Amino acid sequence: MNNLQLKGAWNEIKGKLKQKYADLTDDDLTYTEGKEDELLGKLQQKLGKSKEEVKKLIDEL
Repeated sequence: MNNLQLKGAWNEIKGKLKQKYADLTDDDLTYTEGKEDELLGKLQQKLGKSKEEVKKLIDEL
């Protein structure tokens, strides 16, 4: 998923991530344009997954 697709579908993706991983907070899932890598880093730390695993997880949602 590219950045434009991510931005457009983020609210839906965020909801699905919160359902799947209840320990994620709104702060963990705050999307700021131009800071996609920072968001992925937060998710990596919180979920204990690699960057590639997080990207794949988001793409599958």
